[in-house]
This record gives sequence, C-alpha cells and structure tokens, in this order.
Amino acid sequence: MIEKGKFYITTSIAYTNAPPHLGYALESVQADVLARHAHQQGKDVWFLTGTDEHGLKIVQAARAAGQAPHAFVDVLAEKFRALKAAYNLANDDFIRTTDSERHWPGAVKLWQKLVEAGDIYKATYRGLYCIGHEAFLTEHELDGEGYCPTHKTRPEVVEEENYFFRLSKYQSELKRLIESDELAVVPEARAHEMMSLIEEGLKDVSFSRPREVLDWGIPVPGDTTQTMYVWCDALANYLTAVGYANETEQFKTFWPADVHLVGKDILRFHALMWPAMLLAAKLALPRRILVHGFITVEGGKMSKSLGNVVDPFQLAAAFGADPIRYYLLRELPSSGDGDFSQKRLLERYDSDLAKGLGNLVSRVLTVAVTEPKLAGIAPERSTVEALAKVHADYSAAVESFELHRALAVIWKLMSDLDELVERERIWELNTKDPERFRKVMLQLLAGLAKVGQMLWPFMPDTAEVVLAFLGGLKRDWVTEGFEPHPPRALFPRLGPQVAPSADGRGRAKRPEPDAPPH
Repeated sequence: MIEKGKFYITTSIAYTNAPPHLGYALESVQADVLARHAHQQGKDVWFLTGTDEHGLKIVQAARAAGQAPHAFVDVLAEKFRALKAAYNLANDDFIRTTDSERHWPGAVKLWQKLVEAGDIYKATYRGLYCIGHEAFLTEHELDGEGYCPTHKTRPEVVEEENYFFRLSKYQSELKRLIESDELAVVPEARAHEMMSLIEEGLKDVSFSRPREVLDWGIPVPGDTTQTMYVWCDALANYLTAVGYANETEQFKTFWPADVHLVGKDILRFHALMWPAMLLAAKLALPRRILVHGFITVEGGKMSKSLGNVVDPFQLAAAFGADPIRYYLLRELPSSGDGDFSQKRLLERYDSDLAKGLGNLVSRVLTVAVTEPKLAGIAPERSTVEALAKVHADYSAAVESFELHRALAVIWKLMSDLDELVERERIWELNTKDPERFRKVMLQLLAGLAKVGQMLWPFMPDTAEVVLAFLGGLKRDWVTEGFEPHPPRALFPRLGPQVAPSADGRGRAKRPEPDAPPH
C-alpha cells in the first residue's frame, strides 16, 4: 500500500577536521536506504547531509596543515560532498555551517529564541574540557584513570566566562518524552542509556566560548566577545537547511524531522540537549532518533596511528558502490558495532552477489528468453499475494532500523527461488510440461521483480539493471507481466588481487557490468 505524506531524514553533519572515513559512509548509506524506502512508499522525501565546520579542532587541524580555517574546510567539505557520487546517495541537500547566508541566520534566530525563553545566562565555569568532544565532561564520564574513554586523552581544566543553556530545566519533560516514546530512541537500549543520564541529573550546558579562545564560529548575538558554541551552531543545521530563518514553505512542510540518524557517541546531544533546545524555542520535536554503532577494522579500532583507516572512496573504486553498500548493510548490525574485514568482503561478494544474486538472475532469464509466450503474461494472484507477505516482512525490518534483517529477507526469497529452479529443473521443463513451465517461470520472474523492488533502496544500480532485464523500471509487472531480456554479468568474479590494502587502496578496479537493455 502506498503511503502519502512527507519524510524528512538527516544524518549527523560530519566534522571537517579530517577526510571521510568508512564509518561516515556507513551512516550516509543507512540514511539513503531509509530515504529511498520512503520514496517507494510515495512520500515526499527530503534527505539532508552536511558538514560541521567550526570549532577549536578545526583551527588546530588547519594550523597543522599550514592553511587558513576557511580554505581548510572548503577542501574537506568537498570530499564529504563527493560521497554522494561515490556511493550513489540520493540526498537532496548538503548544508555547511560556514554558510553565512543559509545557515547563520537560522542559528542566530534559534539563539535568540532561547534567550526569549529565559534559558540563556552568563556565568563563570570551571570544568574538564575534552577537545575531541569539543565539550565539557564530568568526572563520572571519564575512565578510571581520568581519560576520555572515546578519545583516550586527558581533558584540560578550563575556567572561563561563558553563556549557558538551562538544560536542567527540561529534565522532567525529557524523561516523560523518552519514556512515552513520543521522542523515540532506537534501539531501546540507547533509550535506557538516556534515561540513566537523566536519572543522574542533567546540568546546564556551556553554550559559548570567549572570542579570544575561539574566533572561528558564529558571534553570539549582541556580544562580540563570545563565539556561539557547537550546540546552537551545528545542531541548528537540521532547522536552517529547510528554511527556519524565514519560516519558508519548505520548513512548514518538512519540520519536524522524521528521523535523525546519528552515531552512538553523539546520542546524548541529540536525545537530550537538542530536544530541550527545541522545547525552549517552542518547536516540534523530531519523531525518531536512530542510533548506529562503530566500525572496527579486522577486530581493532580504526586509527591513523595504526594505519588501518579504510578510505571509502578507494574501497568503492575497487569494488563498485553497490557491493560496498551491500557489505556494510548486511554484515554490520544496523544499531550495533560491526567489523570491516577484507576477507569477509570478498566472501560476501563472491557468495552472496556473484554466485547468489548474479547467478540466480542469469539462470532464470537465460531460460525465460527461450519462451516468447512468457512475455506480457501477469503472474497468478496467489504468487502476488505470497510476495506481498514477503514484502511486508521486509518493510517491517527497514522501518524498525534492522537493515541487515531486511537484506536477509531478500536473500531468503532468493534462496526459495533457487530451490524452485532446482526442484523444477526449468532448463528441461518446457519440453516435458509446457503448461507447468509457464506457471513456474512466471513465479520466478515475479520473484525476481520483487527482489529488484526490495533491493533498490540498498543497491540501486544493481536493482535497476535487474528490473530492466524484466522489461523496464516502471513496468507494472503485477498487471502487465514481463518482457524478459537476455542477462549479462552483474558481478564479475573477483580474486584476491582486487582486495584493497589496509588503508583502502585497491590494486585493481572492478570491471563495470554491461549496460542494461533499454
């Protein structure tokens, strides 16, 4: 059933102190699946990504590179923007926090709304500042030796006069919102983490830094001695990109966000601070916050010092976008941590794609094109109904942010189709029982069409080729039937010689499959 309505999905905005890594590619691809799935439901979709370009880490990284901050972030922002082409992302917009025309007016407006609510005040603060987080941490958040557990660095003791946001004021309301699922945090374990933080007691948050310490950012409205800190700057992008400053028709159409997709390390900012800011500004809250985990490499944390950072561009160049999308979405649990392994990537490519999907498409279509009477015949109602049940299981998995399970549903259908091919021995069935042959082949073609339809959010190029082999991307096979075309190789077999090295550099480019028929 086609569902009408709007669907606004955002990724976190990438911090531009270093080039994109595989973890950010994962988040972008996950969001792309959800956006494409909403497109298939007939929804009006807006998919936003972008870059967070202010802060002390940016200044330090630019200085180390011998560049001015603006020149430094311009280069890196383009690298993040290039993920769209490299991974066939369907994002509609890309926001930059250095954009003084699109972003700054909305961030300033949000600050002023917080002031009007009486939730911004100035005070002297002494605390433990983690440059990696660009945030003050409590002693409770440090490990047993006083280090930040995420960045493995000891925070600095900082004392300065800043503006603060009254996060503590919204503690009870945040508890109610998360408990009632009005602000849904997925998976449930992450919601429990947020409840634990609330139970410990929420403290007011530093919302600015002295301009003498940090002059790379948006000046605080009405106080040129202070720079707006990351929270009212970076988090505001979800509003500013859709026209919050002038409350455009786009803003009225798409806000609130239906999904914020974020990593587990920044969940507390999105599930506690951001909703509190929206409550203060009297704006609607996002409907769901989906949380993904981290990628390790061969069992260890990705680290430049270890030399195991995987370059997502070189990886896509070696294998193609769709195989990497498939691996990331199938091998890694959507809401948990997962490991990137060159060995498993090659195994998945060979078994699931080349020998699995590619071989099934080839076997069915090679036989189908020999019987012209199959063209234009619609499948039986029982077949359509059975496939609708499969699609319902698949949709439930996508919408509960279990993308790996949704792919498992597709591959289970493919396994059933393979079993039907073997059981009926379709390569000889037409000579023995032509009526049975046509019935079985229509089941198989309908099954392939459903595979292509469900696969499109995950592997769009591959899905479009499969559907083109069946008669066209826009063909209504339920009523019009099929127009089978001779198959061509979808996934050329790969050997170890194309595996990327530890830093992602491939030694051979995967050959492109032949173009689909038109």
